[in-house]
Amino acid sequence: MKRNLYLTTIPVDEAKKIYLDALGDDISPRPEIIDVTDSLGRITAEAVYAKFSSPLYNSAAMDGIAVISSRTNWASESSPVLLRPGEDYVIVDTGDPIRKPYDAVIMAEDLQETPDGVLIRSSAPAWQHVRPLGEDIISGEMILTGHHKIRPIDIGVLLSGGVTKIAVFTQPRVGIIPTGTEIVEPYDDPKEGEIIESNSRMFEAMIRENGGIPVRYDIVRDDRDAIRESVLSALNENDMVIVNAGSSAGTEDFTVHILREIGEVFVHGVAIKPGKPVILARACGKPVVGIPGYPVSAYLAMENFVYPLLHSFTGRMESEGKTIQAVLSRRLVSSLKHREYVRVRVGRVGGRYVCAPLARGAGAAMSMVRADGFCIIPQETEGYEAGEMVSVDLFGTTEELDKTLVCIGSHDLLLDIISDLMSGESEGIRLSSTHIGSLGGLMAMKRGEAHISPSHLLDEKTGIYNESYIRSLFPGEKMVLVKAVRRIQGIIVAKGNPLGITGIEDLKRVRFVNRQRGAGTRVLLDYKLSLAGIPKEAIDGYETEAATHMAVAAQVASGEADCGMGVYSAAHAMDLDFIPVGEEEYDFVMHKESLEMPEVKCFLRLLGSEAFRSKLEELGGYTLEDPIRIIEIA
Repeated sequence: MKRNLYLTTIPVDEAKKIYLDALGDDISPRPEIIDVTDSLGRITAEAVYAKFSSPLYNSAAMDGIAVISSRTNWASESSPVLLRPGEDYVIVDTGDPIRKPYDAVIMAEDLQETPDGVLIRSSAPAWQHVRPLGEDIISGEMILTGHHKIRPIDIGVLLSGGVTKIAVFTQPRVGIIPTGTEIVEPYDDPKEGEIIESNSRMFEAMIRENGGIPVRYDIVRDDRDAIRESVLSALNENDMVIVNAGSSAGTEDFTVHILREIGEVFVHGVAIKPGKPVILARACGKPVVGIPGYPVSAYLAMENFVYPLLHSFTGRMESEGKTIQAVLSRRLVSSLKHREYVRVRVGRVGGRYVCAPLARGAGAAMSMVRADGFCIIPQETEGYEAGEMVSVDLFGTTEELDKTLVCIGSHDLLLDIISDLMSGESEGIRLSSTHIGSLGGLMAMKRGEAHISPSHLLDEKTGIYNESYIRSLFPGEKMVLVKAVRRIQGIIVAKGNPLGITGIEDLKRVRFVNRQRGAGTRVLLDYKLSLAGIPKEAIDGYETEAATHMAVAAQVASGEADCGMGVYSAAHAMDLDFIPVGEEEYDFVMHKESLEMPEVKCFLRLLGSEAFRSKLEELGGYTLEDPIRIIEIA
């Protein structure tokens, strides 16, 4: 038998590209439906949406008593108030429903029992220690994007949202064939000239870690026919095959000859040391990789050539965490008693990392799904001020953060669509979206904490959206306004509209839920109330705030409110009725220089894509401008 000779060795990246291009659809991910409880470590094949809200009802966040907040207003240390059971309060435990007329909870340790009831020494504001319906998860809200690796926290949140089945990409079966007359199993007593076989067990672990199912075969001696038969059998039973050893230039290195007989060899020999004698082939329509026998060479070959195949099959992108320094976007106050782990989202804006704190409640499991890491506040520390540099322990890599488009401002469901579309892009760009209202978003951009700010602030004098606010907040700066979407705003009401609500005038006779201060929807409501001559004080619930359109819809769906202002898509998602008030412009504000960022270019491309248009049509209540307009504002 002649030795195998390497006429050339190909650079690693070139070899990888040749191989992946040649395999093409042979390694495309395939979806399957499995139980959520079996989904740990799997990769979502599509976006996943909540079936139910969590909590399903307004619930007590503490053990104690549920009270009518207005009856506690005058309580103080010097003038305690007596509350009577059944009349002023009912006893509740954590998780119990809070029903009208009760709207607050007082902790058990803050009560002084008396024969006639309990004494309280401080007032309880409305909604104190009450978890409102949908505080964590809103029915119809996107829980996970596609191409997301499912973690333990994700499983808990999926089940809390009523999701029991999930579409994930299949796990490839990977056949592992150890070869060599001289190798023996670890359980045998090796003799002189024998080598303990360990590579295949390392391969098993590496394959499991990267989402595959390893199938390890018995050791095959250095016999051409035996190796050929083993490879063909493994190809019949698996999605890909690894042949370990026998890939070099020895007289008994048969692998490359066998693969040329039964398939096609694309690369034999790669410019990497150690690890040069790698074989990249295809047989029976499936990838086959010949890996050298030295352990370090084998490990490097797995990392460079098998991992990309596994990631393609499974739809995953691997990451490794680290600690970074980031600018804190808003003040964090903490008790001196505890070491606190605050969940944060992180992105790179203007050459520095910026972290935005997420919900801190123990029941806010979705914040773990959204978080990029922890900002740890040490014990004996009162917290950090906005603008301070803080340490963040990342769940992923800085490479992910460097490709993150930070979006802060007005909420809309279309941001979930863009985020999901980005997750399937080859550039690895992702969208980090935080909802703090239109005005809050513009202020975040002014502080250098965001790349893009969605906004729909109406100038009541001119009827023009956003432009006057930009000129006022960014004097002398080169800003652009991306005009892409119009959406229908209106009044979200219960199915069938039982109260016969027809317009703004009817808000005086119903229970209303409002958006937070600074939200464009609230600005629009105030404008409509002004036109109708209706004072804010005439609206029952004007001061009751919800952070998103979906949260407004959830309050209406639960019966906690009769109606609220929001977009049609939120009403449609919750199967509620909708009274249109008018069409508005939902724009994206950014600095002009940001238009050159790859992340922004990807965002704008997806914004004008047919896939995005199709998804908007499914939601309903939107008009996508064609073409998208970019207006410079000096």
